[in-house]
Amino acid sequence: MTEATGPVTGQRPSTPPPGCPAHAAHPDAVPLSGLEYQQTPFDLYRDMRARHGSVAPVLLDGGVPAWLVLGYSEVSYVTAHDELFARDSRRWNQWDDIPADWPLMPFVGYQPSVLFTEGAEHRRRAGVITEALESVDQFELGRECAYIADQLIASFAGRGNAELMSVYTHPLAMRAAVHMVGMPPGAADTEALVEDLRMSLDAAEGDDPVAAYVRVGERVHHLVEERRRNPGADVTSRMLEHPAGLSDEEIVQDLISIIAAAQQPTANWICNALRLLLTDERFALNVSGGRLSVSQALNEVLWLDTPTQNFIGRWAVRDTQLGGRRIRAGDCLVLGLAAANADPQIWPGAQVGSENSAHLSFSNGEHCCPYPAPLLADVIARTAVETLLERLPDLVLSVDPGQLTWRPSIWMRGLTALPVQFTPVAQ
Repeated sequence: MTEATGPVTGQRPSTPPPGCPAHAAHPDAVPLSGLEYQQTPFDLYRDMRARHGSVAPVLLDGGVPAWLVLGYSEVSYVTAHDELFARDSRRWNQWDDIPADWPLMPFVGYQPSVLFTEGAEHRRRAGVITEALESVDQFELGRECAYIADQLIASFAGRGNAELMSVYTHPLAMRAAVHMVGMPPGAADTEALVEDLRMSLDAAEGDDPVAAYVRVGERVHHLVEERRRNPGADVTSRMLEHPAGLSDEEIVQDLISIIAAAQQPTANWICNALRLLLTDERFALNVSGGRLSVSQALNEVLWLDTPTQNFIGRWAVRDTQLGGRRIRAGDCLVLGLAAANADPQIWPGAQVGSENSAHLSFSNGEHCCPYPAPLLADVIARTAVETLLERLPDLVLSVDPGQLTWRPSIWMRGLTALPVQFTPVAQ
């Protein structure tokens, strides 16, 4: 729940004007924008590999130059060598050209968060998160998720149709996340927190992701204050009680990372798996209640449609080489997790989607999602999918699969909507 959760913004980067430092630095840089990237990113990854190899020059929002690491081996190398590619963004050599209201500022501007710590400090902070998550009872979490799923299904089962993104996958992941950290479900502050997280992680036209992120911090700070006064059996209380003695501000920042990772990426993981189960004939015969099929679909999605496509980022500690490119000290590297998972070097014959779990969807190295975060996310996702298919066994898409569209984000991979129909069930 650290590096594998990246910033997500719907705002499109603009191409810099001629003479801009971005053009001077990367004359053949590829803007990370446009319909091709939003709907068929793997086609773009393939073209970028053909033109640039495993490390491609790209332009972020506002024409800011960076490197997109496309290769599986290269992403693995970057994430395994913190001494060369570190997380402290204060190293960035572009800060003089970054405006204060830059859309990615909430996730690139240095903060006292586990995301930006390094060395012994990172191990201290990540250790607190790991121990707090290890104390989450997976069986209890599964029961809670099944209960949440039943409640949500009951709200639409009698209609015979539903749009699952809005009424099921996102609400379920949200409720599971707030349950783990001890926020009261259904409370106004909780609902506002979820909306601000959506806005800061996947801003739509007219949204202010920077302001939303500030509100997220304020609401989580109130949670920490409440749990310090009234501790409970939750992740927040365990972090406060940990002998490492993290400050309230450190815990607030780290809780934001935990909540963000447990909510939107998990919701998209659920939805992407449902899409696969409902559209791929390999799963059609035993989709209802087939646990093996559900597990296979969840794992295959992490290879083919991983919820976090790209993560920003790492910053070069010194001049070095990567994928035949000269990387200068302070350069920003975007980890192309989805591109790396589809690297033809590891999938000869394009046979992506094997049952193995060597994908990079939870990143790699010291800054990967701390154990047992992937296991908890799997509990939430698997319970959500299995419960839905058991309760509504004749569930089918209500549109042609070709009509499903992906959200306009270069960072996250998720559908704009997943409309389904089924036999109405009386409650």
